[in-house]
Amino acid sequence: MNPNCARCGKIVYPTEKVNCLDKFWHKACFHCETCKMTLNMKNYKGYEKKPYCNAHYPKQSFTMVADTPENLRLKQQSELQSQVRYKEEFEKNKGKGFSVVADTPELQRIKKTQDQISNIKYHEEFEKSRMGPSGGEGVEPERRDTQDSYRRPQEQQQQPHHVPTSAPVYQQPQQQQATPSYGGYKEPAAPVSIQRSAPGGGGKRYRAVYDYSAADEDEVSFQDGDTIVNVQQIDDGWMYGTVERTGDTGMLPANYVEAI
Repeated sequence: MNPNCARCGKIVYPTEKVNCLDKFWHKACFHCETCKMTLNMKNYKGYEKKPYCNAHYPKQSFTMVADTPENLRLKQQSELQSQVRYKEEFEKNKGKGFSVVADTPELQRIKKTQDQISNIKYHEEFEKSRMGPSGGEGVEPERRDTQDSYRRPQEQQQQPHHVPTSAPVYQQPQQQQATPSYGGYKEPAAPVSIQRSAPGGGGKRYRAVYDYSAADEDEVSFQDGDTIVNVQQIDDGWMYGTVERTGDTGMLPANYVEAI
């Protein structure tokens, strides 16, 4: 049984049948409702089950809704429901786990800095515990004097480049010949000999195996692979030397370098 055409109402035979928009059309009857241009399955647009061309396709216009009290009430109610749902989700997920944080270069740098600060604090606590309760008050001044003994030769060595000629020159090596004592404990003579020999360049050569950023004024920064020259051993954890790449001289952690 052949269907009828949706346009003219006549019988549509299979050779001229167009099945579109849930209706059957003759090929000649399948045209735009406005301009009567013949359409096909590629260029037609349907609106309310009627074919239109692209130029005469009806455009939908939106109506503006006024902010009536009823609409404002509905808007406020929807916002309250959204907040309640957010709080419910927050309470459900609270304490279930931690979000995964990417191991970015910035986080790696912060982690290294924290490890360095922890290492410095560990050495300070170790010095205090080694001195005992009676000599605890003299540990901090002694550490400062020891650090000054390493830092002041560096300042004298770099004075022609950074300090005017009229600036006073430190005479710290002569003052440190008299070893100060705190609470009955005398400063060992090893740091003084290190102070005198460090600027001379007679130390060993080391190579950095990690990056290090200076955490104090008397320390030096270096990168992995840098060569450290004129290295003098201070204790089990710290050394004194010069970074060959930058020319900076100061204290550096012993576990960040290896002997060449």
